Amino acid sequence: MILEVATLDVRPGQEEAFEAAFRQASSIIAGVPGYVSHQLQRCLERSSRYVLLVNWQTLEDHTVGFRGSSGYQEWKALLHHFYDPFPTVEHYTMILDGGPI
Repeated sequence: MILEVATLDVRPGQEEAFEAAFRQASSIIAGVPGYVSHQLQRCLERSSRYVLLVNWQTLEDHTVGFRGSSGYQEWKALLHHFYDPFPTVEHYTMILDGGPI
């Protein structure tokens, strides 16, 4: 499994509109083959910063499948105008899962 980590800096004052648009966009990403799960978390120290965590079965499910889909065009139209600067997106693979203590 691959973890996509995207740091999303939203234009200040646009947080509520972004969150509403993201709720709508969530169904788009959830319908993509290879999608496993996602979370959107808001930063406590910087209220206009979010982190998007998406679990994919493979890297290509995100980089080729999702980004090459018609759904991605809708995703972009809903969300990309909120970002300043454009998000940093990185992909991670599990090394150690400590589980609950």
